[in-house]
Amino acid sequence: MKVLGFIGSPREGGNTEILVEEMLKGAGDVGAETKSFNLDKMAIAPCKACMHCKSNDGECATDDDMQEIYKELKEADAFVLGSPIYMWQMTAQAKLFTDRLYALFMTGFEEKYGKKDMALVFTQGNPDENTFEGYYNSTRDMFGFLGYNVVDMLSSQDNNAPGAVNDKKDVLEKARAIGKKLVKAD
Repeated sequence: MKVLGFIGSPREGGNTEILVEEMLKGAGDVGAETKSFNLDKMAIAPCKACMHCKSNDGECATDDDMQEIYKELKEADAFVLGSPIYMWQMTAQAKLFTDRLYALFMTGFEEKYGKKDMALVFTQGNPDENTFEGYYNSTRDMFGFLGYNVVDMLSSQDNNAPGAVNDKKDVLEKARAIGKKLVKAD
């Protein structure tokens, strides 16, 4: 069992990274091999809508760090995507990653590699847990449409300083529990 973590925050060591890593620890606690990727440190270009992937068995024509991610996703059983909320949506780093998953959509990926389980993690400074609920739900639905099984979703609000989530033991425990759940969902 292999679980990947994708960190969509440009802030190294911030709340999003802490929660993604906590989920990976949970997966590791029940025997999964884990690996994380800081999307901000990777060269990922936007999707060019060239449609090369649709006539070439899901192979993306853009030669960048996303090629490594495609390889890892094919080998993984599950993954976590984490992002802080910027301007009412995921960060540009997380969106680039998400858009480039299009190469795997409707190319026989699920039949070849199995349906992938995943979890979503969102962090926000806003103290109201319901402010971005519509966005969270539409993101979950979009991943479902792409063929992923969203096992769970976690949002942590009122994070007005880097590392603030470390003081929220209940949120850290929930993150670890979701990581374990990803392994058991397989």
